Amino acid sequence: MKKILLALTGALMLFAQTLRAEAVFTVDALGNGVFALIGQTGGRLYENHGLNANYGVIDTAAGTILIDAGASAVAARVLEMEARKLTGKPVKWVINTGAQDHRWLGNAYFAAQGAQIIALQRTATTQTRLGKGQIEALGRDLKEQMEGTAPAPAAQPLAGDTQTLTLGGRTLELRYFGHAHFAGDAVVWLPQEKILFSGDHIYVDRLLGILPESNAETWLKAFRQAIALQPQRIVPGHGRVCDVAQAQRETGDYLAFLVDGGRKLAEEMAGVDAAVAALQDAPAFAGLKNFADLHRGNVNRAYLRFEAGQ
Repeated sequence: MKKILLALTGALMLFAQTLRAEAVFTVDALGNGVFALIGQTGGRLYENHGLNANYGVIDTAAGTILIDAGASAVAARVLEMEARKLTGKPVKWVINTGAQDHRWLGNAYFAAQGAQIIALQRTATTQTRLGKGQIEALGRDLKEQMEGTAPAPAAQPLAGDTQTLTLGGRTLELRYFGHAHFAGDAVVWLPQEKILFSGDHIYVDRLLGILPESNAETWLKAFRQAIALQPQRIVPGHGRVCDVAQAQRETGDYLAFLVDGGRKLAEEMAGVDAAVAALQDAPAFAGLKNFADLHRGNVNRAYLRFEAGQ
């Protein structure tokens, strides 16, 4: 009887996770076995397992490639189920595009299933520095979902700024362009399909966030190099699948607004309060979700970097 109850409990938990996965993501089929999992544009919540971002699933003859690992072991399991549903194959590779929590804290789960974790050395270095604190912070909202989650950067991170990778006849490139949302942020470029998984270089539909880890000036330079690839479709870090024009309006132009305005005011030694007051009105971006919550803080942090000469 005990075994039957345990099996039933496990089945119910799996069913519940499947329902949550369907509620958390919108699947966008991009063709040729490439899928975007479009997450919610709000915050990390218990209900969405901290999966308030976008992820990628790529089908190959040798197994599935998953782009980014989720914020916990529970989130990783949700991603695994969604990937298996789309390709019918196990996850063979997990590629990390960045060091923010929901990009990589599910690594340990996938490694335990036999998947190879792939990341650039720059990315893994930032993950190692931030992992423990990220897990502690997420525990406040995700509670028991964080149980069993441990920092697990790639065991053999890749050197250099560009790596060409091939699995099951599918070729992709992992590229670093500069310090963006986090140090070590990278993109995944599919040259044959001209699809860019931008990670947190690009946000659409919602305002991007300038964090203490972010550098608006180098982020803008990295953004420009990413779109210079001339992708036909972009899977942004947050928001709907988009084209270059939308990415430019909602990420590139906003970063330029912060960089140009912040640099000028810092050269004038205006002070942070004056800078925030001068740049608080930004009607071109006010329609983006989270603008009221994030914009003033973005100006503040961008300006302070310029003032400090960083």
